[in-house]
Amino acid sequence: MASINIDDKNAPLAINYNWFFVDIVGASDPSIPVLEQANKIKRLNNFVEKTKIFTESDNESRVTLSTGDGMVMGFKDHPEKPILLAIELHDSILNYNESVIDKDKINIRIGIDSGPVYFVADLEKKLSPWGPGIINARRAMDIGEKMHILATSRIADDISKLTPEYAKMLHPIGDYGIKHGPRLFLYNIYGNRFGNESKPPDTETDLSPMRTFYFTNIEVRNEVIDPRIMMVHHTWVWELINVRQEPVDQVFYYLDGDIARRFGDLNVKVTDEKGNKLEISAMNVNEDRRKEFIVKTKTPLMPNQTGRSLKLEYDWEEPKRVFFYRFSSKCKEFKYLFTAPEEVIAKPRVLQVEPELGLKMHPKEPPLISFNNNKTEMTWQKSDLQVFDAYEFQW
Repeated sequence: MASINIDDKNAPLAINYNWFFVDIVGASDPSIPVLEQANKIKRLNNFVEKTKIFTESDNESRVTLSTGDGMVMGFKDHPEKPILLAIELHDSILNYNESVIDKDKINIRIGIDSGPVYFVADLEKKLSPWGPGIINARRAMDIGEKMHILATSRIADDISKLTPEYAKMLHPIGDYGIKHGPRLFLYNIYGNRFGNESKPPDTETDLSPMRTFYFTNIEVRNEVIDPRIMMVHHTWVWELINVRQEPVDQVFYYLDGDIARRFGDLNVKVTDEKGNKLEISAMNVNEDRRKEFIVKTKTPLMPNQTGRSLKLEYDWEEPKRVFFYRFSSKCKEFKYLFTAPEEVIAKPRVLQVEPELGLKMHPKEPPLISFNNNKTEMTWQKSDLQVFDAYEFQW
């Protein structure tokens, strides 16, 4: 991402916006026909465009971005605008849903936050906002289910003090865990014909690496072993330190893939620093394209113990020739290695990404590309990675 030098008098200043993030629940479900999904997205856009909040705001005080199955909107002026927009949008959608059959009904979820952003150039040289407010609005939305309106405490605490009406509709529901992120204290917003008064579930596992481990070194290797189907042998080596105050004997993993696979077909193998094969003690998610599981160690990882490591290996196709890796905890040293037979016409590159916003940028550290022993090889290294840092490795 763009770096800011505080000593540079010409450095850009952050701008505070009040953020509204919305998407259609289930819009990315592959079982729903594409045309049906597109029609719902188009209708959502039309509903937003007809709201009073949208029509009475101008481009100088508002920024709007499409996110594929929804949109994000930031308001420079009034902090109430995201909530008022959500209420107005819910009323329009409820009126519409009452007149159509079930399969045509539109269900949305909304996340709201307030915070500063910088405007940074993406690969196409377009300026896009990046900062904590827009990111946490997305994360709040992701926690929601059908027709939820969820706001972070950062904006809700202030708005609840403005009028008794706002205080009545803002309901604190506590801390929520999010994948790859910190816990957020959220408010559920609901009332007559808007919102969903049911409390969304908190599904984050307490074994998240973010709160359990510090990585002294991570090495990720991708080796193309069957170019016909772009089968890749993945290897992750974690050198890790338990930062909790008690011993830990379970480690959480999640895997994503582009091709539907049964878990047994992935050839998953996890070993420790002594070569001991570790057993999977629980399978939390076993969907076609996502697996979440817990591995039990042979001996507990003691607090602050050094010299411990885990190696995960698995096979999964990468037909899009893209591998995504997001850091679930701080990491001192990271190394990525890619290898493919020379018959694979590879164009390897590394991109730093912000998934919530769709931003992709070239990192400062270039990869090293070589051609040895009839193979294409790419190596990329970086130090001092932070929680949530994410990279895309293409070939």
